[in-house]
Amino acid sequence: MAWRFLLMAIGSCLLLNSCARAPVKPPSPPAGGVLRQDIIHRVAPGETAWRISKMYAVPIEDIVRANQLRSAEDLKMGQRLKIPGAAPSCPVVNLYPSAQWKYIVIHHSATDAGDALAFHQGHKKRGFDQGLGYHFVISNGSGEKPDGHIEMSPRWIKQQDGAHCKAGGMNHKGIGICLVGNFNHERVTEQQMESLIYLVRRLSGYYKIPPRQIIGHCQVPGAQTECPGRNFPWQEFRRRLPN
Repeated sequence: MAWRFLLMAIGSCLLLNSCARAPVKPPSPPAGGVLRQDIIHRVAPGETAWRISKMYAVPIEDIVRANQLRSAEDLKMGQRLKIPGAAPSCPVVNLYPSAQWKYIVIHHSATDAGDALAFHQGHKKRGFDQGLGYHFVISNGSGEKPDGHIEMSPRWIKQQDGAHCKAGGMNHKGIGICLVGNFNHERVTEQQMESLIYLVRRLSGYYKIPPRQIIGHCQVPGAQTECPGRNFPWQEFRRRLPN
């Protein structure tokens, strides 16, 4: 039984990586192999039972049964789900054919904590009709999501413009990635960096975005900001990206 679950976890990651132009290694799992345990997962904006199933390599029917749901569609944003026998989360990054995306723009949240749900609610209050303005959010482990966890927003799923950088028309042509944290005062965690490198490699490879067009918010002409912060490790980030 354990081997079946292990193969499911590995198979899910391989399947999701198959869309890239070249193999891209997902973030490293914890040392000691795949450890399965019951966890609580809070449903983020745009998440489905299918996505959560792939994320933790747990069959959809097991999630439905453990939470006494009427169907796999019976999910609500913010709902806490029990995930029985969950593997460590595996990135689920959907790629869609598009000629729209020319840049990747990196941000920090400028907050100590947060996640896609919290930012979605905050952006709604600020008047963003579609809520969460970023396409992806990478956790720092300060909240309910583990360190390095990649959240994919409804804007990305629906292939909508972002609401993360007006300067340079980046909301239309730039994929917005937000790392949780204030990097004027703290540093990117190693798990965040691994996840960011993985995500940027996948996106840049698929959409043929060159390194010079993978930039920070502060590097967009006309943007008056320090985002993603003075402590963002640009030298390490550039070194670990493909040429």
